[in-house]
Amino acid sequence: MYTIQTLNNISDIGLQRLPPELYRVTDDAVEADAIMLRSFKMHDMEIAGSVLAVGRAGAGVNNIPIAKMSKRGVPVFNAPGANANAVKELVVGSMLLAARNLCSAWDYVRELDLQGGELDKAVEAGKKQFVGFELPSRTLGVVGLGAIGVQVANTALSLGMRVVGFDPQITVRRAWELSSGVQQARSLDDLVRRADIISVHVPLVDATRNLISAAQVQAMPKGAVLINLSRGGIVEEEAVLAALDAGGLQNYVTDFPTRDGIDHAGVIALPHLGASTHEAEENCAVMVADNLRQYLEHGVIRHSVNFPEADMPRADAWRITVANANVPNMVGQMSTVLAEAGLNIADMLNKSRGDVAYTIVDLDGAVPADTLNALTQIKGVLKVRDLGRAEA
Repeated sequence: MYTIQTLNNISDIGLQRLPPELYRVTDDAVEADAIMLRSFKMHDMEIAGSVLAVGRAGAGVNNIPIAKMSKRGVPVFNAPGANANAVKELVVGSMLLAARNLCSAWDYVRELDLQGGELDKAVEAGKKQFVGFELPSRTLGVVGLGAIGVQVANTALSLGMRVVGFDPQITVRRAWELSSGVQQARSLDDLVRRADIISVHVPLVDATRNLISAAQVQAMPKGAVLINLSRGGIVEEEAVLAALDAGGLQNYVTDFPTRDGIDHAGVIALPHLGASTHEAEENCAVMVADNLRQYLEHGVIRHSVNFPEADMPRADAWRITVANANVPNMVGQMSTVLAEAGLNIADMLNKSRGDVAYTIVDLDGAVPADTLNALTQIKGVLKVRDLGRAEA
């Protein structure tokens, strides 16, 4: 029986993927085998040594102490792409809000304390303030072509827009999904100079903090619109507000309000709505629950942010997994320990990612406790798990 601790409300659709005969799901666990969460901030949380995995029902993982988990040999899973349609739709909505001045127009009408003919006159007189533009023939620049960015780019093309994208780390899978009509920007600077609307879709890491800096903001065409539904720190907001004041930018749409931004007429601030749909919450919960289950029961790793992908079919054998520092001769030392115990390796998979390596080993016999202990004593080994024999 595995115990899963939930730190936020998780969709029942996702939790139903964890059969009750194998899993106990609770929000109050002293020693959990795994943690599922959404936005709960774990950095100041005391995390039990029993925790084998952490699953974030969403894409961003800034609220999880990734480095700390890696040192413990604990993979952190997320749900990339599960909320892509929800965010894509909000980008389209954001473009329309800005292009047609819908927020300021709505505010204008709501403040009209008039009736009848006077109201009609005020409506007709006021609409001249809110003349906007149409999306076809405008250029959308998409920064980051992952699951969300690709959907945004393809949808914008279907709306009749020109689209230019930039992502020096685009994967082969996403490249196949991207429409051939999307133009490639040579650099971020090239993209911001060419786009009437810029939408940012990258994670917040050290390399992307203030990615849209004062230099990029100043290079944007006059009247451009900037949309940030990724993370607040990706955009240098002080430079954006200055550009709005100077008339360089028309609007800044952000899902991460700040006090200065909320008080600015050119900012359309939303309350972190990117993935806030029932469908997205269900999709994220299902993906994370499935990935946690595969890892806990079979040692398989899919969609981890700190461990390599590792998926080996399970034969009729005893399985162990080893997480270790990515240094030379680790597999050799593990093989020696297993050989000294008289265990034959039926199959093995070794993968690495950055400073972490992960090995799945299928054996022709049960692994004695002293052998497991010998594996844990190898310098650089972070965690050893004995998954037993696969059920028929």
